[in-house]
Amino acid sequence: MMDDAKLSEDIERQALLGWYEAASKTSMPEYDWRIERIGDALCSVSSTEPSILINRVLGLGSEAQLTFEQLVSIRTLYADAGVSRFFLHVVPGRLGPDGEKLLTESGYEKYRGWMKFVRGPGDLPSAKSDLTVRRIGAEDAADFAKIAAPAFDITAKSEPAIAALANDSHWHLYVSFDGDRPAGTGAIYIRGEVAYTDWAATHPDFRRRGSQSVILRARIREALDAGCTTIVTMTGESVEGDPQHAYKNILKAGFSEAYLRENWIPSIN
Repeated sequence: MMDDAKLSEDIERQALLGWYEAASKTSMPEYDWRIERIGDALCSVSSTEPSILINRVLGLGSEAQLTFEQLVSIRTLYADAGVSRFFLHVVPGRLGPDGEKLLTESGYEKYRGWMKFVRGPGDLPSAKSDLTVRRIGAEDAADFAKIAAPAFDITAKSEPAIAALANDSHWHLYVSFDGDRPAGTGAIYIRGEVAYTDWAATHPDFRRRGSQSVILRARIREALDAGCTTIVTMTGESVEGDPQHAYKNILKAGFSEAYLRENWIPSIN
């Protein structure tokens, strides 16, 4: 599991940095987004965008032993930015036997986790849809952002930042279409032999038409054609009462559950 975890966490961190660097070169007056490091923790912070897709911490415990002071410094960083809610990603086994105690004592509580998945080379998954899929460039990235932002509870002010994904050569964006109307989105980040899929979303008008299955298939094809030996992705952990459409689509596409990554958030009290 730890080899999968290292590959998965490393490529996700690279993908986030690539997105940030592309967005930082985009003209967005009065838009605040920065990345700071506190020890081995990569802290993505935005005072203008409340979404936990931007306000989150990666890499905790990857290079050094966790400390109470580090956890408090992270909370202070977000509090000073006016951010009341962020995700602290915790990889199983990285924080040692006292990890949960330190997290609780420094003012965090456990939230719903994200399941990480991995697949290697193999047959492409079957997928059917009356929608067409194509890889898009910067000229269509605004349409991508208009679908993806609300699907991930990201505000419209962040749409230019999402569209900036198209300006990073490692990020490849896909959109499904009903004629000329954009229906769904998905993206893949490729670096060497590892790929990471993200940004799977469907406009409400086009649900249940197979958009995500065909977009996921297209992304897997691209990764395999590029020589990738490992493809990783993630979605919310399985919980009772949640239909888990994304979870099921991922498993059908040949991915296996790799590990459940915990999410911790600042405690209210």
